[in-house]
Amino acid sequence: MTDDRQLQQHVIDELQFEPSVDAAHIGVSARDGIVTLSGHVGSYAEKHAAEQAVRRVRGVKAVAQNLEIELPSDQKMGDDEIANRVLKILTWHRTIPIEQVAIKVEHGVVTLAGKVDWYLQRDKAEADVRRLSGVRDVLNELEVAISLSAEDIRKQIDAALDRHAGLDSDSITVVVDGGKVTLGGSVKTDDERHMAARVAWTPQGVSDVVNNIELERRGHSNAEHRRSAVAS
Repeated sequence: MTDDRQLQQHVIDELQFEPSVDAAHIGVSARDGIVTLSGHVGSYAEKHAAEQAVRRVRGVKAVAQNLEIELPSDQKMGDDEIANRVLKILTWHRTIPIEQVAIKVEHGVVTLAGKVDWYLQRDKAEADVRRLSGVRDVLNELEVAISLSAEDIRKQIDAALDRHAGLDSDSITVVVDGGKVTLGGSVKTDDERHMAARVAWTPQGVSDVVNNIELERRGHSNAEHRRSAVAS
């Protein structure tokens, strides 16, 4: 098992390897698989990239994010200017229903509220705002409206899994309760596990995906014929 000192070094190496992160001002500590980041970065996008880089490292169980954002003086702006830029960038992406999104900015922290039809819209809105200079943090409170029945959501996921060339759909179970999708069964690789989750996030109205798919042990297959159901 990777000890704390090795884990700390692996995280440092990954931060230095990530081109969107300046690791020079980031401190790293590790204890029992929990990695703490301290110091400062130049933008919220860089802060997010640093956290994602840490989560990629094998052995990391959790991340304590204590990075501060220190904006260059030429990038500091008022909340009204940030709000105007947020509105413009979300309006520019016509797939995001801007009329359903409420925007609040306080001390550089942007809060997005309201409802969207797809999780991908929720994710895209946050990603767009995250890249704006002057933004210190993003609180994504957007909800995904449940516009399809659980049965219709399940059917769409089943059909998408059947079409996917990289997945054995017969080994994956799908259970839908409202907008929550739970995946079960087994696959051969971690990539397949993540691919199945991406498929499950796609239908309109999906608000949560619980990925309980297990990896098959080498030489043993516990794949069963798929049992798709709608939770009562």
